[in-house]
Amino acid sequence: MGAFRWFSLIFFIWFGCGPAHAERRVALVIGNSAYKSVAKLANPANDAVLVGGMFRKAGFDWIDTRTDLNAADMRKALREFGARARDAEVAVIYYAGHGIELDGTNYLIPVDAALETDSDVLDETVGLDRALFAVEPAKQLRLIILDACRDNPFAKTMKRTVAARAIGRGLAKVEPTSPNTMIAYAAKAGSTASDGDSRNSPFAAALVERLPTPGLDLRKAFGFVRDDVLKTTGYKQEPYVYGSLGGDDVPLVAAKPVVTAPQANPQDAVRRDYELALQIGTREVWTAFLAEYPEGFYASLAKGQLNRIAAEETRAAAAEKARRAEDEKARLAADRAQKAEQDKAAAAAKAAEDARIAAEKAKQIEEARAAAAEQRRKEAEAAVAKALADKAAAEKALADKIANEKAAAEMAARDAAATKAQDGGELKVAAAAPTSSQPSLSPQEAAKAVQSELRRVGCLSAPADGDWKVSSQRSLAMFNKYAGTRLDPTAAGLDALDAIKAKPGRVCPLVCDRGFRADGDACVKIACRAGYRVNDDNECEKIQDKKPTASREQSRARDAERKSDEAAPAKQQSSGQMICNQAGCRPVARGCRLVADTSAGIGNAAGINGRTREVCN
Repeated sequence: MGAFRWFSLIFFIWFGCGPAHAERRVALVIGNSAYKSVAKLANPANDAVLVGGMFRKAGFDWIDTRTDLNAADMRKALREFGARARDAEVAVIYYAGHGIELDGTNYLIPVDAALETDSDVLDETVGLDRALFAVEPAKQLRLIILDACRDNPFAKTMKRTVAARAIGRGLAKVEPTSPNTMIAYAAKAGSTASDGDSRNSPFAAALVERLPTPGLDLRKAFGFVRDDVLKTTGYKQEPYVYGSLGGDDVPLVAAKPVVTAPQANPQDAVRRDYELALQIGTREVWTAFLAEYPEGFYASLAKGQLNRIAAEETRAAAAEKARRAEDEKARLAADRAQKAEQDKAAAAAKAAEDARIAAEKAKQIEEARAAAAEQRRKEAEAAVAKALADKAAAEKALADKIANEKAAAEMAARDAAATKAQDGGELKVAAAAPTSSQPSLSPQEAAKAVQSELRRVGCLSAPADGDWKVSSQRSLAMFNKYAGTRLDPTAAGLDALDAIKAKPGRVCPLVCDRGFRADGDACVKIACRAGYRVNDDNECEKIQDKKPTASREQSRARDAERKSDEAAPAKQQSSGQMICNQAGCRPVARGCRLVADTSAGIGNAAGINGRTREVCN
């Protein structure tokens, strides 16, 4: 029974996984450059080599890359590809070269076509319907990519056999009738595509950049191709996709296997309980935590938290004792108690205040210890997380290396088989790196676009006017600070525009003035209840009633005035007698006296006439 069970399991795995391993993908790549009747195209042959290399790196089972085909060779290549597509799940045709639209029907033009008249189109070209017929046998995905919307020189010289026959610009819109079929145009129907200024066209360069992304759905991949081509051509060329697929993702390259997540840290449960206790922060919670985890790193942290709580309780008790002593002192002073009692109360109040200060210092010490322990905990957890992440990255790198080596070995084996089967010898494919050019935006338009994005992420409050001045430069420097970028703030470049667009929400924090607080993306005024005001930390605090006290400057002024009065010389004391003359009356000076004036020759003239004079020692 055991052997039968193992056999059944192997049988189920083999046949259950068979279709996934049997998925076959084939591609036909054609690039026509060397036209005989019109000017040679520079890029199609290069684009074919580049895209063929992309399919080869993407792990396609069979790739046929052809350049400069005439009508007979194009029909033969499509016929052989149709036979290959019968056994494939995915079939892709890429064509680069000239194409033409005649009466709403699209045609691909071989290099030997002359197209002197409009009726020659039916004989000398290959219809797009022939390519659709070639991919139709594929079972899951049928994809045709046309880089054939260039400005067609045949249409300018072609003679019309019927005046009413329409020859459109570019290719006509097409709607595939087969399910799971997509047709991608390098340019929207009715418009032309650009060859660009480099070795490859913008459309081909974007294709090899986006399509091979592992796990990326084709619809999203072609959306990225559209964005890249629009940016490269200055928003003049817009690729377009016709047809539809089902609801499941259809990537050109399957997603890489996900590396198994690392094992959970056995300390995670203890850490979660510790963080929960830290949020509650009561003595009872920490006591319960220590009862559950009496030993270890987190137990030491919990003991530190208990010490901090004990210090806070001691400080609160000392503060309450100091408050009661101060109240007793005030009561005794109000009752006009004896000086001895007042001194005793003052001493008790001072002792209580000293105890409160000591408890406050002890609390600060315990808080510092708890903060240091918490910091050590965070650093230890960060070190453990980094070690786990490094281990996961190393395992992922090893898995990627093994997968890449296996894919390289399989690709080498397929290349060897394909090379042996081809008559023309080994097909050399040189994949050129895609190039890109910047869209043609004026400096003012670029500055305005960057300013608009800076306003969106909250780094600029001024309007977007296109004037790159000091405020805009300061805003871009602020974006560098909070986004971790190194953009040049002196210029509004497209690299800055792309970097800011990549941020989905606010980057720079909202800064409000004093008295205001941040509420979402706006600043609102802080309202305090009666008896409270906003302090320097933008918090509501109670207004304290201050008693009038003499300042140190006023005390110093009074002391200086007193010392000046004491140092001044004493004023002379008068005898109380007054002397009067024509200038007026004044007190007799100290040490002087009044005597009768005998200058008139009469001894008692002073007594008669009242004339006196001042005589001093």
